[in-house]
Amino acid sequence: MTPPDKGPSPVQDLLASLGLLSRLPLPTHVSRGGAAAWAYPLAGAILGALAGMVGLIATGIGLPAEAAALLALLTAVLLTGGLHEDGLADSADGLWGGMTVARRLEIMKDSHIGAYGTMALILGLLARWLALTALFEVGGTEGLAAMFTAGALSRAGITGLMALMPHARPDGLSRSIGPVARGTSALALGLGAVIAILLFGGDAVPAVLAGGVVLWLFARLAKAKIGGQTGDILGAGQQLAEIAVLFALIA
Repeated sequence: MTPPDKGPSPVQDLLASLGLLSRLPLPTHVSRGGAAAWAYPLAGAILGALAGMVGLIATGIGLPAEAAALLALLTAVLLTGGLHEDGLADSADGLWGGMTVARRLEIMKDSHIGAYGTMALILGLLARWLALTALFEVGGTEGLAAMFTAGALSRAGITGLMALMPHARPDGLSRSIGPVARGTSALALGLGAVIAILLFGGDAVPAVLAGGVVLWLFARLAKAKIGGQTGDILGAGQQLAEIAVLFALIA
């Protein structure tokens, strides 16, 4: 008698999440769509750790903190293929470049980058580089821990947007993933918070709050401008949450 199919395992959920959120050469795994979103903070932590390790090695061979931060940031972008940065740029162009909901969504779908997107991309990368420079100046392990934590918390945060916000368009990456249950998002948020507290103790609380507040404000903006969330909104939310977490950890 053939045993019943139990579906993807937690490890497969994690690998599927890494396949979605990065450009790592992983074997294809069956994805449960939104049901696998609980693993996003674990995927984010792995990506942050890989990028942070580059910064740690850079400081270990005597490179200054500015160079270590730049190499770590470059690694982070390469690991994701600029997925989230693209979302930030498209969201900036769309949310501020159109006068109607339809026009904003049209602009966000356009692959070309405009003035708002360019400014958002430059300022976002600069903010992350400045924060990482300050953290790697304290020590390579501090920079590594910060990237590990920011990667986890920012990816956990976007599950909240997916669970609580309607889709703004009938197609796109976010829609294709499927619905994320509030319980799934709560698990993801809990995992992200646990990772942060294990690494930073009580100092993680401001980082968790900072990421949450920034995402809440951004969600309200997106709801007012386009009526919900898209893949670009999720990418932009990840970037904004990561920046907020990094600056909170500096403080």
